[in-house]
Amino acid sequence: MKMTGNTVLITGGSAGIGLELAKRLLEIGNEVIICGRSEARLAEAKQQLPNIHTKQCDVADRSQREALYEWALKEYPNLNVLVNNAGIQKEIDFKKGTEDLFVDGDEIELNFQAPVHLSALFTPHLMKQPEAAIVQVTSGLAFNPLAVYPVYCATKAALHSFSLTLRHQLRDTSVEVIEMAPPMVDTGLNQKSRDKQGLTYRGISSEEYVQYFLDGLKEGKQEITNERVEGLRDATRADYDRLFEHMNTQEN
Repeated sequence: MKMTGNTVLITGGSAGIGLELAKRLLEIGNEVIICGRSEARLAEAKQQLPNIHTKQCDVADRSQREALYEWALKEYPNLNVLVNNAGIQKEIDFKKGTEDLFVDGDEIELNFQAPVHLSALFTPHLMKQPEAAIVQVTSGLAFNPLAVYPVYCATKAALHSFSLTLRHQLRDTSVEVIEMAPPMVDTGLNQKSRDKQGLTYRGISSEEYVQYFLDGLKEGKQEITNERVEGLRDATRADYDRLFEHMNTQEN
């Protein structure tokens, strides 16, 4: 993926990794559009980054995804990069049945259905661009899950798998498929659960991870994690079982 001269659409771009990525892409010479559910957060992002373009949209809603696609192609016909970043993370205890499952949003719809649908919508357009990319934001938990976040981890594992197959399907086109698999990053993602668990380590900063991601892009990497996640990704089966038990010990 080229580093400058792109027109980039970032979902969930009004905070956290999405906003930091938008900021850095603007700084190095790209046109950036962010979308998000909250008009207030989008306004704050616009105040912080006056050159950014914003669009209110809830990508958990199928009709709004379709409307976003139509709007983006009309307003930005040279759009050549889609970043599927929007997502939620919920603590779910299946011993309670369905009590936690659909409170505060549907993880399967937002974390998996939305990026798959948006990828399908935009791919034919992106294939017409000389250079294009789809960036899927997964997680280190795609490779080894935390049981306290069962659906979140499953959606990120599914998105990782989808990224592999989409990359294969588009291998002879102008569209790169790049996976962004961050470790724990200190953002507002599921802050209530982090506070509840009394976590003292809140992860690396958005600035640190986005710099790592941009360095990976310069090197031409298609799957960009960091050293912490690489240990999970590259684990053998024996390592995987050991890591799973270690990661989930506090819950038992």
